[in-house]
Amino acid sequence: MKYPQVSHIIFFCFTYRGSYSLLILSTNSSCKIVSILEKPNHFLPKSFMDAPYVIHIIVYRSNHRMYNLYTKFVKILEICKQFSENLVNECGNVPRRGPVPKFSDLEVVALSLTAETESIDSEKWLFDYKLQEYKDRIPNLISRRQFNDRRKKTAGLCEELRKRIAMEMDGGEEQFFVDSKPIEVCRVARGKRCKMGRTGNFSQAPDFGFCASQNTFYFGYKLHALCGLSGVIHSYDLSKASVADLHYMKDVRHTYHDCSIYGDKGYIGADVQLDLFETAHIRLECPYRLNQKDWKPTFIPFAKARKRIETIFSQLTDQFLVIRNYAKITNGLFAGIIGKISALTILQYVNFINDKPIGRIKYALN
Repeated sequence: MKYPQVSHIIFFCFTYRGSYSLLILSTNSSCKIVSILEKPNHFLPKSFMDAPYVIHIIVYRSNHRMYNLYTKFVKILEICKQFSENLVNECGNVPRRGPVPKFSDLEVVALSLTAETESIDSEKWLFDYKLQEYKDRIPNLISRRQFNDRRKKTAGLCEELRKRIAMEMDGGEEQFFVDSKPIEVCRVARGKRCKMGRTGNFSQAPDFGFCASQNTFYFGYKLHALCGLSGVIHSYDLSKASVADLHYMKDVRHTYHDCSIYGDKGYIGADVQLDLFETAHIRLECPYRLNQKDWKPTFIPFAKARKRIETIFSQLTDQFLVIRNYAKITNGLFAGIIGKISALTILQYVNFINDKPIGRIKYALN
């Protein structure tokens, strides 16, 4: 193969995955970039690297302030401290008897939320690989076993922080949307052998259920969520997979009043709708079934606005991996769900204070 003679030098500067790379080529005509890679010496073809028109390749890492895990951890810890008034003491711990931990409860919550925002749902991967380069910056870092135990104990603190952040963003909302999502614990074939929830409170054990939207049976729980027009989750709950969606509205009436809630066809029930309106002045709106008496067409603006909660469930599935479960006990599963929804709210709040659309959470901390 004959290569062109050197006549002039062309500089290419590009960004790839947080790295600023400089590719210097010298040719006598127009030049094309064969590959843009973080480690070109390892991945570019040898014939390309040996060519006389390739003078030098320089790759250097940029120190973007929100690119590494530690910087995101510090940012989330600041937000947690901002909303932790009357919840923790001056050391950042929930008041209790016993020795004072050096790694505070707020730091445990912040580390858990940071891992969830980075789509790290494996504690082994987090402690054995991701946190190894930040040991000098986090001198009081606890072990993986301690983190697992304290994450479950601080789930209540994490939920209180989430509620305060949600009220800060969307406190005066009067229009809500409700929906449910299946949370699979294991495959249906292994459901009868699953030991989750069988040793303690049997009422919290998973069960078999059917998802009408996916037309599949599953074994696990059902996540019920209530969000506003802006997309902020105000309340949520986990129930057995066999529990109907309409039963969640019986709990909603004790918390909300004088508002409108829009659901899908799974929330149709004349008795429940009447009870909600008489007890808490809650107007439950649902689309009519095709064979239902006094059928009326669906109001198009409500149908479009209701896509907001569908987007939230898609984000929980895609970025926060809510459908993947590594927990062996119910408390671990519940703590994981709380952490994922709280991490979603944290990212929405970061966009909120930066005057950005709160729904664009994928690059909120970048």
